[in-house]
Amino acid sequence: MLLTFSMMIVEFVAGLLTNSLALVSDAAHMLTHFFALALSYLAVLFAARQTSKERSFGFYRAESLAALINGLTLILITFFIGYKAYLKIIQPQPLEEIQMLIVAVAGLLVNLISAFILWKVKEADLNVKSAFLHLLTDTFSSVAIVAGAIVIHFTSWYVIDPILSVLICLIILIWAKNLLRDSFNVLMEAAPKHIRVDEVIRTLKQNVSGLEDVHDVHIWEIATKMYAMTVHIVVKDDKRISDCSGIKGEIKRLMKEKYHILHTNIEFECPGYESR
Repeated sequence: MLLTFSMMIVEFVAGLLTNSLALVSDAAHMLTHFFALALSYLAVLFAARQTSKERSFGFYRAESLAALINGLTLILITFFIGYKAYLKIIQPQPLEEIQMLIVAVAGLLVNLISAFILWKVKEADLNVKSAFLHLLTDTFSSVAIVAGAIVIHFTSWYVIDPILSVLICLIILIWAKNLLRDSFNVLMEAAPKHIRVDEVIRTLKQNVSGLEDVHDVHIWEIATKMYAMTVHIVVKDDKRISDCSGIKGEIKRLMKEKYHILHTNIEFECPGYESR
């Protein structure tokens, strides 16, 4: 994470000094991946914090709030860089391509080292795996800048620099869009995108015996990969109160194994007395 942050600062300053908009864009691209690494680190810290009576789910949603702010910031940055690129495409400006090449190679090496470090542990945690994939895309953009600097050196086609910056900005916008969508869905307590409420109801009726009906199902994402669910279960007439304990355990086990829902709150009802 420190490697990525340090190289981000170096690329930003070098981009200003060499007049390379591609380096500035790549610095912004590195910002997205530094943020991904920071989120992974913060997720571990939040998971270790004790919950309280006022915050029974802890501070997990601080991650989503920070992601929302970061996504909005990235969009503003990319539009500013895009405007600068437009001006340079209309009127190309000379730049220091040798210095640009040196910094781009350094950025490529940092990305490769960071990716190698994360590659060893990428399967241990989904957040780390996500950060690893982001670093791979940053590595590709560094390769493009290295190639662009070489072409500029031999051809003096300075327009390549703003064109590369536009391509990098498009990658950032795609990442920012996904970031905004995911963080907004979490903050709005939307159902996780891989879980369908109708499918959950069908799964319960098919796999848990003694159920008459399933309704008032609410599933939401507390934080990344942390899901909660409330559900009303109508049991059959021949079921006693003591039977509900076994049904509850079966439902919780099924939701955890099939949908990774760790917090399931169940309300049992008798036929004819359902609360709607």
